Amino acid sequence: MKQFTLAALLATLANPALAQDKVTLMLDWFVNPDHAPIIVAQEKGFFTDEGLEVEVVAPADPADPPKLVAAGRADYAISYQPQLHLQVHEGLPLKRIGTLIATPLNCLMVRDNGPQTIAELKGKKIGYSVSGVEEALVGAILKTADLTLDDVEMINVNWSLSPALIAGQVDATIGAYRNFELTQMRLEGATGRCFFVEEQGVPTYDELIFVANPANLDVDRTRRFLHAVERGAQYMVNHPDEAWELFSATAPDLKDELNAQAWKDTLPRFSQSPAALDHGRYARFEAFLKDAGLVPDILPVSDLAIDVGVE
Repeated sequence: MKQFTLAALLATLANPALAQDKVTLMLDWFVNPDHAPIIVAQEKGFFTDEGLEVEVVAPADPADPPKLVAAGRADYAISYQPQLHLQVHEGLPLKRIGTLIATPLNCLMVRDNGPQTIAELKGKKIGYSVSGVEEALVGAILKTADLTLDDVEMINVNWSLSPALIAGQVDATIGAYRNFELTQMRLEGATGRCFFVEEQGVPTYDELIFVANPANLDVDRTRRFLHAVERGAQYMVNHPDEAWELFSATAPDLKDELNAQAWKDTLPRFSQSPAALDHGRYARFEAFLKDAGLVPDILPVSDLAIDVGVE
Protein backbone atom coordinates (compact mmCIF):
# COMPACT_ATOMS: atom_id res chain seq x y z
CA MET A 1 0.00 0.00 0.00
CA LYS A 2 2.82 2.42 0.84
CA GLN A 3 4.49 1.69 -2.49
CA PHE A 4 1.26 2.36 -4.35
CA THR A 5 0.69 5.63 -2.47
CA LEU A 6 4.23 6.79 -3.19
CA ALA A 7 3.90 5.90 -6.87
CA ALA A 8 0.59 7.77 -7.12
CA LEU A 9 2.13 10.79 -5.42
CA LEU A 10 5.09 10.79 -7.78
CA ALA A 11 2.77 10.48 -10.79
CA THR A 12 0.75 13.46 -9.55
CA LEU A 13 3.89 15.55 -9.10
CA ALA A 14 5.11 14.58 -12.57
CA ASN A 15 1.80 15.61 -14.14
CA PRO A 16 0.76 19.02 -12.81
CA ALA A 17 -2.33 18.96 -15.06
CA LEU A 18 -3.87 16.56 -12.50
CA ALA A 19 -4.00 19.37 -9.95
CA GLN A 20 -7.30 21.24 -9.99
CA ASP A 21 -6.41 24.84 -10.82
CA LYS A 22 -9.26 27.19 -9.94
CA VAL A 23 -10.20 29.63 -12.72
CA THR A 24 -12.80 32.39 -12.80
CA LEU A 25 -14.43 33.22 -16.13
CA MET A 26 -16.67 36.29 -16.38
CA LEU A 27 -19.30 36.08 -19.11
CA ASP A 28 -20.34 39.14 -21.08
CA TRP A 29 -24.03 38.59 -20.27
CA PHE A 30 -26.35 35.96 -18.83
CA VAL A 31 -25.81 32.41 -20.10
CA ASN A 32 -27.12 32.00 -23.65
CA PRO A 33 -26.22 30.00 -26.78
CA ASP A 34 -23.27 32.35 -27.47
CA HIS A 35 -21.55 30.62 -24.55
CA ALA A 36 -22.41 27.06 -25.56
CA PRO A 37 -18.87 25.59 -25.97
CA ILE A 38 -18.02 26.74 -22.44
CA ILE A 39 -21.12 25.19 -20.90
CA VAL A 40 -20.70 21.99 -22.91
CA ALA A 41 -17.06 21.77 -21.82
CA GLN A 42 -18.20 22.20 -18.23
CA GLU A 43 -20.96 19.60 -18.46
CA LYS A 44 -18.83 17.05 -20.34
CA GLY A 45 -15.97 17.32 -17.88
CA PHE A 46 -13.49 18.70 -20.42
CA PHE A 47 -12.24 21.34 -17.96
CA THR A 48 -11.79 18.67 -15.31
CA ASP A 49 -9.80 16.61 -17.82
CA GLU A 50 -7.45 19.60 -18.11
CA GLY A 51 -7.04 19.88 -14.35
CA LEU A 52 -9.25 22.95 -14.11
CA GLU A 53 -12.09 23.97 -11.83
CA VAL A 54 -13.81 26.75 -13.75
CA GLU A 55 -16.23 29.12 -12.06
CA VAL A 56 -18.47 30.71 -14.71
CA VAL A 57 -19.93 34.03 -13.54
CA ALA A 58 -22.61 36.14 -15.24
CA PRO A 59 -22.03 39.85 -14.60
CA ALA A 60 -24.46 42.25 -12.97
CA ASP A 61 -23.30 44.86 -15.49
CA PRO A 62 -22.09 43.77 -18.97
CA ALA A 63 -19.46 46.52 -18.86
CA ASP A 64 -17.79 45.06 -15.78
CA PRO A 65 -16.01 41.85 -16.94
CA PRO A 66 -13.02 43.42 -18.78
CA LYS A 67 -12.55 45.88 -15.91
CA LEU A 68 -12.59 43.07 -13.34
CA VAL A 69 -9.97 41.13 -15.32
CA ALA A 70 -7.84 44.25 -15.73
CA ALA A 71 -8.03 44.74 -11.95
CA GLY A 72 -6.97 41.14 -11.30
CA ARG A 73 -10.34 40.15 -9.80
CA ALA A 74 -11.06 37.48 -12.44
CA ASP A 75 -8.80 35.34 -14.60
CA TYR A 76 -10.63 35.61 -17.92
CA ALA A 77 -13.56 37.50 -19.37
CA ILE A 78 -15.59 37.21 -22.52
CA SER A 79 -15.50 40.47 -24.42
CA TYR A 80 -15.67 41.81 -27.98
CA GLN A 81 -12.83 42.48 -30.39
CA PRO A 82 -13.97 46.02 -31.31
CA GLN A 83 -14.19 47.00 -27.64
CA LEU A 84 -10.80 45.44 -26.89
CA HIS A 85 -9.06 47.82 -29.30
CA LEU A 86 -10.63 50.84 -27.60
CA GLN A 87 -9.98 49.55 -24.08
CA VAL A 88 -6.30 48.93 -24.76
CA HIS A 89 -5.97 52.45 -26.17
CA GLU A 90 -7.63 53.71 -22.97
CA GLY A 91 -4.91 52.01 -20.95
CA LEU A 92 -6.64 48.88 -19.67
CA PRO A 93 -4.11 46.02 -19.29
CA LEU A 94 -5.92 43.49 -21.47
CA LYS A 95 -5.05 41.12 -24.28
CA ARG A 96 -7.06 38.71 -26.37
CA ILE A 97 -6.01 35.16 -25.49
CA GLY A 98 -8.64 33.21 -27.40
CA THR A 99 -11.65 33.39 -29.72
CA LEU A 100 -15.13 32.12 -28.93
CA ILE A 101 -17.19 33.36 -31.90
CA ALA A 102 -15.03 33.94 -34.97
CA THR A 103 -17.43 35.98 -37.13
CA PRO A 104 -19.31 39.23 -36.59
CA LEU A 105 -22.81 38.81 -35.16
CA ASN A 106 -23.63 42.50 -35.37
CA CYS A 107 -25.78 43.58 -38.27
CA LEU A 108 -27.66 46.58 -39.60
CA MET A 109 -31.21 45.36 -39.14
CA VAL A 110 -34.30 46.71 -40.93
CA ARG A 111 -37.91 45.66 -41.14
CA ASP A 112 -38.59 43.36 -44.06
CA ASN A 113 -40.75 46.04 -45.68
CA GLY A 114 -38.19 48.75 -44.85
CA PRO A 115 -35.18 49.99 -46.84
CA GLN A 116 -34.13 47.40 -49.41
CA THR A 117 -30.70 48.92 -50.14
CA ILE A 118 -28.14 50.95 -48.23
CA ALA A 119 -28.88 53.93 -50.48
CA GLU A 120 -32.49 53.89 -49.25
CA LEU A 121 -31.29 54.69 -45.73
CA LYS A 122 -30.79 58.32 -46.75
CA GLY A 123 -32.90 60.53 -44.49
CA LYS A 124 -33.82 57.59 -42.25
CA LYS A 125 -33.45 57.06 -38.48
CA ILE A 126 -30.93 54.48 -37.26
CA GLY A 127 -31.08 53.25 -33.67
CA TYR A 128 -27.97 52.32 -31.72
CA SER A 129 -26.94 51.54 -28.14
CA VAL A 130 -23.19 52.16 -27.89
CA SER A 131 -21.60 55.28 -29.30
CA GLY A 132 -18.24 55.13 -31.01
CA VAL A 133 -17.77 51.75 -32.65
CA GLU A 134 -21.38 51.37 -33.79
CA GLU A 135 -21.38 54.82 -35.37
CA ALA A 136 -18.12 53.94 -37.12
CA LEU A 137 -19.73 50.75 -38.46
CA VAL A 138 -22.70 52.71 -39.78
CA GLY A 139 -20.35 55.26 -41.36
CA ALA A 140 -18.47 52.51 -43.20
CA ILE A 141 -21.71 50.89 -44.36
CA LEU A 142 -23.14 54.18 -45.62
CA LYS A 143 -19.93 54.89 -47.50
CA THR A 144 -20.67 51.94 -49.82
CA ALA A 145 -23.65 53.96 -51.12
CA ASP A 146 -21.78 57.30 -51.17
CA LEU A 147 -23.59 58.42 -48.01
CA THR A 148 -22.25 59.73 -44.70
CA LEU A 149 -23.57 59.95 -41.14
CA ASP A 150 -24.88 63.41 -42.04
CA ASP A 151 -27.37 61.69 -44.35
CA VAL A 152 -29.08 59.80 -41.50
CA GLU A 153 -30.32 60.50 -37.98
CA MET A 154 -28.62 58.40 -35.29
CA ILE A 155 -30.86 57.77 -32.27
CA ASN A 156 -29.75 56.13 -29.00
CA VAL A 157 -32.47 53.61 -28.15
CA ASN A 158 -30.80 52.33 -24.95
CA TRP A 159 -30.55 48.61 -25.85
CA SER A 160 -34.19 48.55 -26.98
CA LEU A 161 -33.17 47.67 -30.52
CA SER A 162 -35.87 45.26 -31.67
CA PRO A 163 -38.76 47.04 -29.90
CA ALA A 164 -37.72 50.41 -31.38
CA LEU A 165 -37.58 48.89 -34.87
CA ILE A 166 -40.87 47.02 -34.51
CA ALA A 167 -42.61 50.15 -33.19
CA GLY A 168 -41.34 52.23 -36.10
CA GLN A 169 -39.39 54.60 -33.86
CA VAL A 170 -36.40 53.95 -36.12
CA ASP A 171 -35.98 52.62 -39.64
CA ALA A 172 -32.91 50.50 -38.89
CA THR A 173 -30.72 49.47 -35.96
CA ILE A 174 -27.03 48.72 -35.52
CA GLY A 175 -25.94 46.44 -32.72
CA ALA A 176 -28.62 43.79 -33.18
CA TYR A 177 -27.25 40.25 -33.26
CA ARG A 178 -28.24 38.27 -36.31
CA ASN A 179 -28.48 35.07 -34.27
CA PHE A 180 -30.98 36.51 -31.76
CA GLU A 181 -32.83 39.66 -32.78
CA LEU A 182 -34.13 38.38 -36.11
CA THR A 183 -35.83 35.48 -34.31
CA GLN A 184 -36.97 37.78 -31.53
CA MET A 185 -38.70 40.00 -34.09
CA ARG A 186 -40.40 37.01 -35.71
CA LEU A 187 -41.67 35.76 -32.36
CA GLU A 188 -43.15 39.19 -31.71
CA GLY A 189 -45.03 39.12 -35.01
CA ALA A 190 -42.63 41.18 -37.13
CA THR A 191 -40.13 40.27 -39.82
CA GLY A 192 -36.65 41.69 -40.09
CA ARG A 193 -33.67 41.53 -42.44
CA CYS A 194 -29.98 42.03 -41.86
CA PHE A 195 -27.34 43.87 -43.83
CA PHE A 196 -24.24 41.97 -42.71
CA VAL A 197 -21.54 44.43 -41.65
CA GLU A 198 -18.69 42.33 -43.08
CA GLU A 199 -20.39 42.44 -46.50
CA GLN A 200 -20.87 46.20 -46.35
CA GLY A 201 -17.39 47.72 -46.07
CA VAL A 202 -16.45 46.73 -42.51
CA PRO A 203 -13.37 44.53 -41.99
CA THR A 204 -14.39 41.21 -40.47
CA TYR A 205 -13.61 40.65 -36.81
CA ASP A 206 -14.03 38.20 -33.96
CA GLU A 207 -17.32 38.95 -32.20
CA LEU A 208 -16.67 37.23 -28.88
CA ILE A 209 -13.19 36.75 -27.47
CA PHE A 210 -11.50 35.73 -24.24
CA VAL A 211 -9.39 38.45 -22.63
CA ALA A 212 -6.90 38.35 -19.77
CA ASN A 213 -4.54 40.67 -17.94
CA PRO A 214 -1.10 39.77 -19.36
CA ALA A 215 0.55 40.57 -16.02
CA ASN A 216 -1.43 37.74 -14.39
CA LEU A 217 -1.46 35.33 -17.31
CA ASP A 218 -0.57 31.69 -16.66
CA VAL A 219 0.17 30.49 -20.20
CA ASP A 220 0.06 26.76 -19.42
CA ARG A 221 -3.26 27.07 -17.60
CA THR A 222 -4.64 29.20 -20.43
CA ARG A 223 -3.66 26.61 -23.02
CA ARG A 224 -5.48 23.95 -21.03
CA PHE A 225 -8.53 26.19 -20.64
CA LEU A 226 -8.73 26.89 -24.37
CA HIS A 227 -8.18 23.23 -25.23
CA ALA A 228 -11.24 22.35 -23.15
CA VAL A 229 -13.27 25.06 -24.92
CA GLU A 230 -12.05 23.66 -28.26
CA ARG A 231 -13.26 20.21 -27.26
CA GLY A 232 -16.62 21.73 -26.36
CA ALA A 233 -16.93 23.40 -29.78
CA GLN A 234 -15.91 20.20 -31.55
CA TYR A 235 -18.41 18.14 -29.57
CA MET A 236 -21.18 20.55 -30.61
CA VAL A 237 -20.33 20.13 -34.29
CA ASN A 238 -20.07 16.36 -34.06
CA HIS A 239 -23.09 15.84 -31.78
CA PRO A 240 -25.38 18.88 -32.19
CA ASP A 241 -28.55 17.28 -30.82
CA GLU A 242 -26.85 15.76 -27.79
CA ALA A 243 -25.00 19.01 -27.15
CA TRP A 244 -28.23 21.02 -27.29
CA GLU A 245 -29.92 18.70 -24.78
CA LEU A 246 -26.90 18.99 -22.50
CA PHE A 247 -26.76 22.78 -22.77
CA SER A 248 -30.49 23.50 -22.53
CA ALA A 249 -30.86 21.29 -19.46
CA THR A 250 -28.65 23.62 -17.42
CA ALA A 251 -31.39 26.27 -17.01
CA PRO A 252 -35.18 26.17 -17.57
CA ASP A 253 -35.30 29.42 -19.55
CA LEU A 254 -32.93 28.04 -22.19
CA LYS A 255 -35.52 25.59 -23.52
CA ASP A 256 -37.62 28.16 -25.39
CA GLU A 257 -37.97 28.75 -29.12
CA LEU A 258 -35.70 31.80 -29.16
CA ASN A 259 -32.75 29.96 -27.62
CA ALA A 260 -33.35 26.82 -29.68
CA GLN A 261 -33.18 28.84 -32.91
CA ALA A 262 -30.24 30.90 -31.65
CA TRP A 263 -28.39 27.64 -30.97
CA LYS A 264 -28.80 26.57 -34.62
CA ASP A 265 -27.88 30.01 -35.97
CA THR A 266 -24.76 30.30 -33.78
CA LEU A 267 -23.43 26.76 -34.15
CA PRO A 268 -21.36 27.34 -37.35
CA ARG A 269 -19.83 30.54 -35.97
CA PHE A 270 -17.89 29.13 -33.02
CA SER A 271 -14.15 28.96 -33.42
CA GLN A 272 -12.91 25.40 -33.83
CA SER A 273 -9.40 26.54 -32.86
CA PRO A 274 -9.98 29.17 -30.15
CA ALA A 275 -6.30 29.59 -29.31
CA ALA A 276 -5.34 30.47 -32.90
CA LEU A 277 -4.72 34.15 -33.58
CA ASP A 278 -5.38 35.82 -36.95
CA HIS A 279 -2.87 38.69 -36.81
CA GLY A 280 -4.15 40.27 -40.02
CA ARG A 281 -7.70 40.47 -38.69
CA TYR A 282 -6.59 42.51 -35.67
CA ALA A 283 -4.27 44.71 -37.72
CA ARG A 284 -7.02 45.51 -40.22
CA PHE A 285 -9.57 46.40 -37.57
CA GLU A 286 -7.05 48.58 -35.76
CA ALA A 287 -6.46 50.47 -39.01
CA PHE A 288 -10.24 50.75 -39.51
CA LEU A 289 -10.66 52.37 -36.09
CA LYS A 290 -7.78 54.76 -36.82
CA ASP A 291 -9.37 55.79 -40.12
CA ALA A 292 -12.68 56.33 -38.28
CA GLY A 293 -10.96 58.63 -35.79
CA LEU A 294 -11.70 56.38 -32.81
CA VAL A 295 -8.08 55.69 -31.88
CA PRO A 296 -5.16 58.14 -32.07
CA ASP A 297 -2.62 55.74 -33.55
CA ILE A 298 -2.18 52.17 -34.71
CA LEU A 299 -0.94 49.72 -32.11
CA PRO A 300 0.94 46.56 -33.09
CA VAL A 301 -1.06 43.37 -32.82
CA SER A 302 1.25 42.24 -30.01
CA ASP A 303 -0.23 45.03 -27.85
CA LEU A 304 -3.74 43.71 -28.47
CA ALA A 305 -3.52 39.93 -28.61
CA ILE A 306 -1.36 36.99 -27.69
CA ASP A 307 -1.10 33.58 -29.32
CA VAL A 308 -0.77 31.24 -26.35
CA GLY A 309 -0.36 28.31 -28.70
CA VAL A 310 3.08 29.53 -29.74
CA GLU A 311 5.87 28.12 -27.60
